Amino acid sequence: SNQDCRILKKKYKNIKKVIIGDAKNTMLEKDSFQIVHSNATIEHVGSFENQVSFVREMLRISKESIFIQTPNRFYPIDLHTILPFIHWLPKKIHRKILKFLKKDFYSKEENLNLLSLNDLKKICVKLNIKKYKILKYKLFFFTSNFILIIKKLD
Repeated sequence: SNQDCRILKKKYKNIKKVIIGDAKNTMLEKDSFQIVHSNATIEHVGSFENQVSFVREMLRISKESIFIQTPNRFYPIDLHTILPFIHWLPKKIHRKILKFLKKDFYSKEENLNLLSLNDLKKICVKLNIKKYKILKYKLFFFTSNFILIIKKLD
């Protein structure tokens, strides 16, 4: 995380190490983990290119599998701001509305850049990932979240 999460070590005794840093360049060794999991992080690393770098880094440090969970940009409510529908607008307009509503933090791309199903597929194409699947989780009949699963091994 880019946040100081060391307090979690007190609450969860099984945590051995907390790394504060940039998820696009972890400085960890290649194939450090069998499985790499990210829960609601990719939408917070900035631009689409940063999101691609994030997935590339997850691939680099994983030996076997990667699981990336992210909210669906086209779910009716943005679960970060709890605002309905405005996140469906073009991103430039969406950000201006958030700024107007005094949600300055979320109005900046580096803090919130929601992804769609097509965005996840584009990341996989850009990284030449052939072996992946995307699970869709529903909440009130709409897809609220995606989980991108990438297998590195057969």
